[in-house]
Amino acid sequence: MSTPVPAATVRIRPAVDGEYAAIGELTYAAYSNDYTDLSDDYRRQLQHPEALLDAFDFFVAEDEATGALVGTIAVLRAGHDQDGRIAPDELYFRLLATHPSARGRGIGAELTRFAIAEARRRGQRAVVLHSGPEMLGAHALYRKLGFSRRSEREDVIVLPDGRELQLLTFVLDVEG
Repeated sequence: MSTPVPAATVRIRPAVDGEYAAIGELTYAAYSNDYTDLSDDYRRQLQHPEALLDAFDFFVAEDEATGALVGTIAVLRAGHDQDGRIAPDELYFRLLATHPSARGRGIGAELTRFAIAEARRRGQRAVVLHSGPEMLGAHALYRKLGFSRRSEREDVIVLPDGRELQLLTFVLDVEG
């Protein structure tokens, strides 16, 4: 059995043109590995991150030894508010993903810490994310990093296939 490589061998950087297909494959692999009941619409979102480029900046975790993309995160650009859910002084991220072959290296935690550092760099007061109720592993990571669930900010959305999904909200207040 191989020993996991530490996250220290990962470099987080902005995604570049030409990487979005690979980011889509990585994100789809991560989510479909853990969740079997993904709607068709959400599967398309996972596979086509380029469709979100008007509102999100994508960052990737790149294995420094191999150059392989092993993780990704999408950060909402300033001036966007997710239909009024995100305040101007909050950083919102979504689509945090670690490729299944790279799990156990702390990459998800590093990408989340990157988002926290980005919020501080931007002078924002909080980091916000939404998560599905079944994403228990992700919830444990967020709590470990200091996020708390804010039920007063939660919402139920209707998916294109008619199913309802409760969006859980996690927030980390960021000190300057």
